[in-house]
Amino acid sequence: MRTSREVGITGYGACIPRPRIAARVIAAAWGRPADSRLPVLEKSVPSADEDTVTMAIEAARGALLRARVPPASIRAVWVGTESKPYAVKPSSTIVAEAIGAVPWVSAADLEFACKAGSEAMQAACAYVGSGMAEHALAIGMDAAQSKPGDALEFTAAAGGAAFLFGPSSTALAVVEASRSFVTDTPDFFRRQHMHYPEHGHRFTGEPAYFRHSFEASRGLLEELGRKPSDYRWAVFHQPNPKFVRRIAADLGFDEAQIGPGAVVDRIGNTYSGASLLGLAAVLDVARSGDRIFFCSYGSGAGSDAFSLRAAPGLEEARGAAPAVADYLARRHPIDDYGRYLRTTRGIRLV
Repeated sequence: MRTSREVGITGYGACIPRPRIAARVIAAAWGRPADSRLPVLEKSVPSADEDTVTMAIEAARGALLRARVPPASIRAVWVGTESKPYAVKPSSTIVAEAIGAVPWVSAADLEFACKAGSEAMQAACAYVGSGMAEHALAIGMDAAQSKPGDALEFTAAAGGAAFLFGPSSTALAVVEASRSFVTDTPDFFRRQHMHYPEHGHRFTGEPAYFRHSFEASRGLLEELGRKPSDYRWAVFHQPNPKFVRRIAADLGFDEAQIGPGAVVDRIGNTYSGASLLGLAAVLDVARSGDRIFFCSYGSGAGSDAFSLRAAPGLEEARGAAPAVADYLARRHPIDDYGRYLRTTRGIRLV
């Protein structure tokens, strides 16, 4: 898919909470041996005063700092998440108000499990590419939930990124094309009134994550007549390091291409923000002319693949806001599982 008007990312920002809990601390609380194989080293945890909205606002402000555009020029604010703080009340309106984009703006919350953020990116591209908006803001952010003792508890994390889309003439990275692949594959879900999501265990790999990521990626490469070696960088959704390495290898990308964007081992799976954080990390190191391949994944299930090209202004703009590496470095360890449960409100008294 291509827009009739060339579009690009004119600003981007990230947010990762400071608190981190090591996977070994969670494992010890549930009686697992110290030498157990664990999916990640540690994961990010929202502080008591943090949620999807507060993190989305921080990421959005970072995007605006890099874009250097007035908030009033934004005509759409979309927040993709599966952990919004209100069951009935949009998060997007709070974000739009906080960054000064109201009142002449379209705002909505999007849901599609872990690809809600990239779905917002598709919508923002369409708005700007059609001429309906000069700038549109897409955010993928989550404070992911996990049932205590469940396998998801090791990886369900918090954080995400925001991308401001605008005309290619002012872009930090130009969107060359995108392609989506979606089927009804319910590998992960949460029914109404359930506190925590359920997952399909082995079903989550095939035919869910790998099929959709592969087909969306292959479809985009075929549409553009490209091969993996045409790209300097590649970013995929990051439920765990193993899945990222396998899908990259299946498609023909190597370890060096996925290196900077593979942050899951240090922060866990941030769901709607996972692949977007990886893209932000790549933009932090990319140089003008570098091609970037990006593919999200969301349970339910589907993937959005994008081809981007870094523009000359990227290197100058990136210093206007904290890099993903800065967020990774500023961490406060949580060494006690009970404190982790209190912080994440994992202890329910009613």
